[in-house]
Amino acid sequence: MSEMQETQPQTAPASTDGGLESTKRRQILEGAREVFLARGFDGASMGEIAKTAGVSKGTLYVYFDSKEALFEALTAEEKRGLAEVLFRLDADDPDVRGVLTRLGHSYLEHMGRPEHISSVRMVIGAAEKFPRIGQIFYEAGPCRGIERLGAYLTRQVEAGRLTIPDTAVAAQQFLDLCKSGIMHRLLFAAGAPPTEEEIRKTVESAIYVFFSAYGPQAGSR
Repeated sequence: MSEMQETQPQTAPASTDGGLESTKRRQILEGAREVFLARGFDGASMGEIAKTAGVSKGTLYVYFDSKEALFEALTAEEKRGLAEVLFRLDADDPDVRGVLTRLGHSYLEHMGRPEHISSVRMVIGAAEKFPRIGQIFYEAGPCRGIERLGAYLTRQVEAGRLTIPDTAVAAQQFLDLCKSGIMHRLLFAAGAPPTEEEIRKTVESAIYVFFSAYGPQAGSR
């Protein structure tokens, strides 16, 4: 039986100390992140993850009954946390250009990090065999980011600062404009992470195109 199919009939932790259990779970996830990034999804083993995390294999299976379940939990937690940090937007801030410019910079800085590129490649590689992993990655990260940005844009439309017929589509378009060709280049290892100057120029271009289409003057055309 393969490790992905193997499950261990363990019982849940007996302790009622939620803080202790949360710390142990975090310890396991940190170890899993290290192993997955070093070995890839297929190359990682539950035994190596347990060793790196400093727990027994039996303890590991108490928290996660398979490598797939562990990877899903790690992916969802990391992407959800990232979306909450990057897309913490003040809906009442009237400086829309400033808000979107700052978002574009932080978004590209993160997207260009080697560890993020490695994570994306790993998910893409695993998603064909385990589609749920790709779905979790997409829903916890890109979808949540688009939802948060879309909500911000909706408030700006209501305030008369933007003219957008579909804010969810516009949110996706803005992020795509920011990524431009940078993400594809990095995924194929065809160049170095973007420089500050490249990020600045890319975001400026994205802002120009976005406001040309959705600025307050768009409604008068």
